[in-house]
Amino acid sequence: MVNWKKELKSWGIMLGILGILYFTGWITPIAGTIQSVILSTGLFNPDTDKNEKANHGFIYQGQLKDRNGKLIDLKDYKGKTLFINLWATWCAPCRAEMPHIASLYEKVKDQENLEFLMLALDDDFNKSEKYVDAEGFGFPVFQAIGRISPSLHSQSIPTTLVVNKEGKIVFYREGMSNFDTVEFREFLTKL
Repeated sequence: MVNWKKELKSWGIMLGILGILYFTGWITPIAGTIQSVILSTGLFNPDTDKNEKANHGFIYQGQLKDRNGKLIDLKDYKGKTLFINLWATWCAPCRAEMPHIASLYEKVKDQENLEFLMLALDDDFNKSEKYVDAEGFGFPVFQAIGRISPSLHSQSIPTTLVVNKEGKIVFYREGMSNFDTVEFREFLTKL
């Protein structure tokens, strides 16, 4: 027989804890940390063979602003391999994959003609910068200015795409992944 008073008390405690975490802002960092641990298991490694948007041409339209306020035109990246990630600080899956992307970046950052474009979607770019600094991530962070390239329109975040030197999207993924795998590094550096 179910003791309803005990059940209601248990649910009330759980909802109270979740409410406190939500209103204090701790829910996203905690959820992101848990998801990052799950990513480390290899359950969410990127599959470079399955890509519904692969081989579509990338549209080099729009401008980005870097951390120094410098405007950069996407056209400036033609002829380079691009690793592009759309993310926000309020997105727990984005936070979960950030350490893995940072690790990947450190391993391939000296690769010639390979650029990382980590596009922060927070309304307040300073918040994105503070988060990246606090975590010690070394990858470059950008903010889209004005109309964003139609190639970067997505239904969810995080979204990651890889564009080859010829301007073709060769990898597209909505959702979190652990990109710091041997297979993905080889895929990226061979483009």
